[in-house]
Amino acid sequence: MRIGEVAAQAGVSVRALRYYEQQDLLHSTRNSGGQRQYLAGAVERVRLIQQLYAVGLPSRTVREVLPFADTREASPELLKLLAAERDRLDRQMTDLQDVRNRLHECLTEAHSHDGTRSSS
Repeated sequence: MRIGEVAAQAGVSVRALRYYEQQDLLHSTRNSGGQRQYLAGAVERVRLIQQLYAVGLPSRTVREVLPFADTREASPELLKLLAAERDRLDRQMTDLQDVRNRLHECLTEAHSHDGTRSSS
């Protein structure tokens, strides 16, 4: 697949793909015309990279996690890193749920006051 095809299917920019290559997260070959060529699995790999970035993992951590996604083999160090990231995400999800609940309470309170005013 060419770079534009991967970018379109993965929903990212061509620039993002080039960045992923610079960070050694994604690999391509070059055809005789010098254009990048990606294997069919590149789209799924890019989507995984996007997900890992979206939850706050830095490039170095993503670089360590990707081989595991390919082979399902992990060193004790990687397992420790994965456990730490999972725990961080659990804390983040708890914090997000707390904020969501507070916002919901504010909305509920605001709606109850609106109803009180309109009926007076």
